[in-house]
Amino acid sequence: MEFKEYEGKTIDEAIRKACEALNAPREKLNIEIISEGTSGFFGLGSKKAKIKAGFLSFNTETIGSGFTLLDKEDELRPATKLKTVEAPLPIMEKAPSAEENRTDHGAEKAREILEEILVRMSLESPVTVEETEDRIILNIHGDGGGLLIGKRGKNLDALQYIVSKAANRFSESKKMIIIDTETYRKRREESLIALAKELGEKAKRTQKPITVSHMNAHNRRIIHMTLQNEEGLTTKSRGEGEFRKIVILPNRK
Repeated sequence: MEFKEYEGKTIDEAIRKACEALNAPREKLNIEIISEGTSGFFGLGSKKAKIKAGFLSFNTETIGSGFTLLDKEDELRPATKLKTVEAPLPIMEKAPSAEENRTDHGAEKAREILEEILVRMSLESPVTVEETEDRIILNIHGDGGGLLIGKRGKNLDALQYIVSKAANRFSESKKMIIIDTETYRKRREESLIALAKELGEKAKRTQKPITVSHMNAHNRRIIHMTLQNEEGLTTKSRGEGEFRKIVILPNRK
């Protein structure tokens, strides 16, 4: 039996090409998987799936009691000796379970993308995943926290932005992705809450507006939420993009 190689982005696509080239349905082909396709990193270094395929063949063997199956002709002829028919069986692929069909693999894909970025940064740091109803939290473990966090968490925010954009291409849920290391996010939130309360008291005492240095949307939200029910104060955002700032305003008596 002659085998030929076929390629595709996935195993299914390679098999479909084999069926078209051989002009035969899948169940009449003997298929051997050589390698599975990989998407690579942001499309770079991707590899195609590769298979070998050929027709199922039957040797001239005796079947039943006194008849022989011929190779390419559907005929039976008398025989005197009983033999067995040996034929390669087509590959059987495991059907996805109901649980697998319901699972969104966005969290696992986000972890893979982040780990690939860390490898390219020469940081062999393991990543664990926590998933809630509305967010995916990726925790980076290791001793590279200072480098990963950067000034005011800018490096961590940049990683978070890149991973979110890339991972959401593979997920239907579009959950918010949070990247953390050494509990930085929690410590940062606590320091912002303390800062908001301190500046709020100062605005009340001096009766003058206070502008907080520019920060990302997540950190601005912490300031707003901390002071939203504070009597005598109002918070507003001003500016555009990454230069957007918060202004804490005392309510004039």
